[in-house]
Amino acid sequence: MEREITKMIRVYGIVQGVGFRPTVSRHAMARGIRGSVSNKGPYVEIFAQGKQQDVDAFIADIGNKPPKRAAILKLLEESVEEPEKFTQFDIIESEKTKGEIFVSPDIAICDECKAEMFDPENRRYLHPFINCTCCGPRLTILDSLPYDRERTSMKEFPMCPSCADEYHNPDTRRYDAQPVCCNDCGPEVYLAGREERGREAITYTRKIIASGGIVAIKGIGGFHLCCDATSEEAVQRLRQRKRRPVKPFAVMAQDMEAVKKICKVSEEQEKILTGHQKPILLLDKLPGETRLCESIAPGNPKVGVMLPYAPVQLLLFHYDDGIRMPGLLVMTSGNTSGAPICRDDEEAAEELSHLCDCILSHNRKIRIRADDSVMDFYKGEPYMIRRSRGYAPLPFMVSTPWKGQVIAAGGELKNTFCIGVDNRFYPSPYVGDLEDLRTVKALKETIGRLETLLEVQPEVVVCDLHPKYNSTVVAEELGLPVLRVQHHYAHILSCMAENDCEEKVIGVSFDGTGYGTDGTIWGGELLVADCQGFTRFGSIEPFVQVGGDISAKEGWRIAVSLIWQNTGNLEKTLDTVRKLGLCTDQEAKVLVTMAQRKINAVTSTSAGRLFDGVSAILGIRRASTFEGEASTALEFAAEAWRKQREMQKKNPEENLKIRMSEKEDIPESTGISEASEDERKFILNTGEIVAYLVRARLAGADPGKLAYGFHRALADEILAACEEAERQTGIRKVALSGGVFQNRLLLELVDDGLTEMGFKVLKHSLIPPNDGGIALGQAVYGMAYVQRYR
Repeated sequence: MEREITKMIRVYGIVQGVGFRPTVSRHAMARGIRGSVSNKGPYVEIFAQGKQQDVDAFIADIGNKPPKRAAILKLLEESVEEPEKFTQFDIIESEKTKGEIFVSPDIAICDECKAEMFDPENRRYLHPFINCTCCGPRLTILDSLPYDRERTSMKEFPMCPSCADEYHNPDTRRYDAQPVCCNDCGPEVYLAGREERGREAITYTRKIIASGGIVAIKGIGGFHLCCDATSEEAVQRLRQRKRRPVKPFAVMAQDMEAVKKICKVSEEQEKILTGHQKPILLLDKLPGETRLCESIAPGNPKVGVMLPYAPVQLLLFHYDDGIRMPGLLVMTSGNTSGAPICRDDEEAAEELSHLCDCILSHNRKIRIRADDSVMDFYKGEPYMIRRSRGYAPLPFMVSTPWKGQVIAAGGELKNTFCIGVDNRFYPSPYVGDLEDLRTVKALKETIGRLETLLEVQPEVVVCDLHPKYNSTVVAEELGLPVLRVQHHYAHILSCMAENDCEEKVIGVSFDGTGYGTDGTIWGGELLVADCQGFTRFGSIEPFVQVGGDISAKEGWRIAVSLIWQNTGNLEKTLDTVRKLGLCTDQEAKVLVTMAQRKINAVTSTSAGRLFDGVSAILGIRRASTFEGEASTALEFAAEAWRKQREMQKKNPEENLKIRMSEKEDIPESTGISEASEDERKFILNTGEIVAYLVRARLAGADPGKLAYGFHRALADEILAACEEAERQTGIRKVALSGGVFQNRLLLELVDDGLTEMGFKVLKHSLIPPNDGGIALGQAVYGMAYVQRYR
């Protein structure tokens, strides 16, 4: 008789709340394996007893055929020398154990639950909270681990006998599905402040939307504001109420067919849109598309689109009440400007009631807010803009065998924080801009909750170098040793961590503003960096940034400063400013005086502000109503000109002529040696580029062509700087990070140029290049510090 063996297998990753134990049980029965499977919190532990070939095949099944929503990050196996004698395969209840922890993000409704929800014969017909082991809320309802119903906000809803039978039966789709419920025993939707509940509440909400009204809707991670995306009148009303003149609104489409009628969708993008994470995806509008009203994304060639991911969102589109609904809805974050997304009735009543005509809420508590993730695409790959629902807090794992626990407070804008445990780094869901004290409060609360879930006791807290950031204040209040990390260095470290790189790199960190080690404002930086530290190799040409925070919104102020710096003459500056229509003579005189006397004026190398100033000079955007408006308008103008130019290309000879003319009269990359007052060795010729753009614009050149020329010239300067850095250091690896690299045109020009020069280029994908990603870089620095001084 063939000898039997016993093995213990531990599976790490997203293995809770995804039906892992019943799947393992089914594999065991199929292979004739005896033993057990239990959820230990950080991992699933399996004992497998049987013939060796059967045990090996069983282990292979676990790795190759896991549940749909599982993510196996590590599978360890070891032989058990003196095992107990198993008579069958058992599923054992969850047990608390210390170790590596992986918390599942919230999962979009699956196709099976969707089919049941719209089946009149199913007992969960039109149930707004339908879910199974493959879908439903996870992080947002979780109190603690292991992930079981009594440790979630679903503990307030006892299961009815039918749901309990499914929950306890390994043969059902809802075995061990913690949020399982039905119309008889689950949460209930209702209209806040009104009597309508359940069916009447949904029908009333649909009537409001169909008649052009605005509603607030509580979903999985917070509230949305919703209206008809095909109604100019409804969208304009929402803009007026929310005081959001032009910033794009996200659109929820009822299905892929509706998306394809308004946008170009690649095969890769469709997989993301229809997958289980369902982020907002930035898609190119179809030429001449008229279904969406213009006010959704004014002057923007893209629109942010997502598909319904919560059952209640599907019910907005489809219900058996005879109301005809639009197939496209605005679905924007339910908050007032600067505040975090609302998550309960009290917050919604205070912040949203004056913005909407009714509030559709429900009585399942949201433990952690989770805004929608926002994703762009670059060269067929995801390029994250905001990482939150569906992705956070999945960790990034690096190969370096670090040991320790750290927490990083992140930045001031687009705040996320990050918890580091050994070689695993858990970025939080999106928190928001910390200029608002309500967001600061949300940051503190979410830090506490995620620390509890991940069972960490950090040794140090890492924050930004800026002494007045609210994120710095929060870090200082945690009662831990505080490490301060320069902003743009943290950007580079985040890119290195995402690409699992520990060796030295040339870091190109182009961003808005960050506090420099010399007390000036940085933003367009070239760093030579690794996890231990950095040197500032170069930057864009410094200029005087006048006006403090207001200069980030009024690019014409930066434009005047750049012009004055180039001319060095008040009368020439006034004449140029007058011809470009940037501001009045009096405003220009005041700005120049402030710059000369250093009144509310700082030396800056901010690449973001440079883009704003150039946008104003070219007459594209004089000022911004939201962060990045002027610089993205500059990018769109450049892209539109390039696209139009490409349409004119007829043959290879013509292509060559066009490529040669695209840069005509744009300054060559020569670099300017910097005096020895600081460590920079290379200054990009951005002042000279601006001077050319001013001359060309006054001569009547096409603003779109000049916008493209600016991108091309700036990319060439970056390439020249990297080439010089490589000559001096021998480093052949470049990391591109910072919010300016959300600009896909600049990213492409720099990426392609560096690749042609033989550099290895590190870019972001699932961590944002903007300030939403710096917490990862801060945490990496903190972990490296802990190793040095432990």
